[in-house]
Amino acid sequence: MAGELNKLSDRKLKTLNGIPTGKIEFYADGAGLSAKASKTGGLSWVFTYRIDGQKLHRLTLGRYPDMSLKDARLSRDKCRQWLASGKDPKHQLALTTQVTLKPVTVKEAIEYWIAEYAEDNRANVERHKAELKKHIYPFIGKMALADCETRYWLECFDRMKKKTPVAAGYVFQMCKQALKFCRVRRYAISTALEDLTIPDVGKKQAKKDRVLNDKEAGDLWAAITASDKFQPYYTKLLNVVMVFGCRTQEVRLSEWKEWDLEAWIWTVPKEHSKGGEKIVRPVPDAMRPFINMLYDETKASGYLLGVVKNSEAVSQWGRSVYRKLGHSQPWTLHDLRRTLATHMNNMGIAPHVVEQLLGHSMPGVMAIYNRSLYLPEKLNALSQWVERLDVLAGNHSNIVILKAN
Repeated sequence: MAGELNKLSDRKLKTLNGIPTGKIEFYADGAGLSAKASKTGGLSWVFTYRIDGQKLHRLTLGRYPDMSLKDARLSRDKCRQWLASGKDPKHQLALTTQVTLKPVTVKEAIEYWIAEYAEDNRANVERHKAELKKHIYPFIGKMALADCETRYWLECFDRMKKKTPVAAGYVFQMCKQALKFCRVRRYAISTALEDLTIPDVGKKQAKKDRVLNDKEAGDLWAAITASDKFQPYYTKLLNVVMVFGCRTQEVRLSEWKEWDLEAWIWTVPKEHSKGGEKIVRPVPDAMRPFINMLYDETKASGYLLGVVKNSEAVSQWGRSVYRKLGHSQPWTLHDLRRTLATHMNNMGIAPHVVEQLLGHSMPGVMAIYNRSLYLPEKLNALSQWVERLDVLAGNHSNIVILKAN
């Protein structure tokens, strides 16, 4: 086979080029590649092949000397690779040419990742889109991805870093994942962000350890059950977050179709879950009058809280709650999840039950083989937690108050 390859030489091609012959001639180079001489003496490269023993196909690769002998052989080898993979070189060459003539832009590459991955696997995809529209698209969105060097990306992140270094790191991670997704899927190729890490472009979000102590948790629960300390929307949201330890987005986006008011089960769908898996939580007895009250108030809207507020507004409001309660140390709504987890563990609740309530994945092989929902254990844990909150708040008639809200 080796002797059949590379029969032509540049000297031979130069002698053939531009010499009229009055007829079409093919000069084989080997492995399907030939130089085709036209009647007028022009030379072009042709790859000859069959697919599944069907008729002979001839594919024009380019003209000589615009396409050199070396480049023609590279194109031939690529065609043979396509054939070995069961692909028609004619179709693949057309696709490759289309990409070359109309390269994928930065915006197109990221939007491909959003459509093919983020929409189904990221709970905060709308926030992702907003960040990209503000910080990336206006500056490099129209650039060809292949031409967008690392320095152009860094200019975007440096602008963000001056005001919001943590957000710059967040957007960087998102873009890096998008480019890797496009590269793996062979949609578009770029390694411009591969050598960068978060410290190069911004800051990592600090790991938080804030947990509300007994007094703070009691203060908050007393304010929630009194129902006159905060606006009605936020009182209801705090009630659900405090009891279930859920993420605020799970409550903000919650629809009544997620709630089984006969079995008293709340199933958070995967599209509302940060981890991309549904979360199943039982509703403790003490919360059922409150949920029934909400249903009467908001069922017409279809949403648990009646309306859907955006995440930024809820987060901003949540950062000021500690002041309203007279607490000296700041805490956020997300800290209520850590508070539930810490207090439940201190109460002797099994860690795997707490982790399931939080919506975390089970560790190791348990995630594969153990598909139990632990509903009785979860119900018992949540019931104990509400009782504990009542004690901390000095409130022993919580059910009556919830019915009255």
